[in-house]
Amino acid sequence: MRKKLTKAIFPVAGMGTRFLPATKSVPKEIMTLVDRPLVQYAIDEARAAGIKEFIFVTSRGKSALEDYFDHSPILEQELERKGKTDLLETLQDTNMDSGAIAYIRQHKALGLGHAVWCARRLIANEPFAVILPDDVIAAEKPCLEQMVEAYEETGASMVAAMEVPPEKTSSYGILDVQEDMGSIVSVKGMVEKPKAEDAPSNLAVIGRYILTPAVLRNLNKKKTGAGNEIQLTDAIAEEIGKEDGGVYGYRFRGQRFDCGSKAGFLQATVAFGLARDDLREDLSRYLSEIVQIDKAAQ
Repeated sequence: MRKKLTKAIFPVAGMGTRFLPATKSVPKEIMTLVDRPLVQYAIDEARAAGIKEFIFVTSRGKSALEDYFDHSPILEQELERKGKTDLLETLQDTNMDSGAIAYIRQHKALGLGHAVWCARRLIANEPFAVILPDDVIAAEKPCLEQMVEAYEETGASMVAAMEVPPEKTSSYGILDVQEDMGSIVSVKGMVEKPKAEDAPSNLAVIGRYILTPAVLRNLNKKKTGAGNEIQLTDAIAEEIGKEDGGVYGYRFRGQRFDCGSKAGFLQATVAFGLARDDLREDLSRYLSEIVQIDKAAQ
């Protein structure tokens, strides 16, 4: 019987240098997208997919991230005293039950594969998800929940994939497709950041993975790849073609925002703001005014 997916790893050890000076004192993962930190979107997505155990791979300077998920009794009491029940419910949704969340330190930045490997003892011999909070996905059904449904069909390692323009393939890991079955594709290869003319497809891997324990065993070899780092992509690629596993790509339904870049973060802010009933009217009016001013200036 296939084991149910209940564990997820969140690699959050990066220094967020693209967002300096803000990230000098604030971990990038708790920078706010509208009124919730990036990591809250990732946690909500994991919960919707049935994840019960949350493993954060952190580094020095991330204590604010740990505090965010803790209870805040004084603040909760104050909101209750003032009758602000909506805010109280919102606050309580950010709390994590005792024992549900664990923090592992990655002492050296040796790559995404190494970050995942750091959590190996908490994963043991079970399937697990990996969620990169930088990738925020707006979807009617959360991306990881979509993937869990597909994983129940395949039982093999799976990566989220989206089509990108050919000129953008050099920024992503690209899938070499063996068989295209619509939402699910079987994979015969993975190429890291190929030039447009060398790319086997335009299906790019983004920050959602469902992986089998075999991938952790591959990471145990500590093989270095691109950038002299331990690459998660390489460990996944070792499973391609195996009779008892294989690798699949999943075309998720939704819009992905790269919140690891300033432009992507701003685009996500606008998109999520416009999706809010309490913000849409004012924000739409402001954006229309900006466009009109820009046109007049031209």
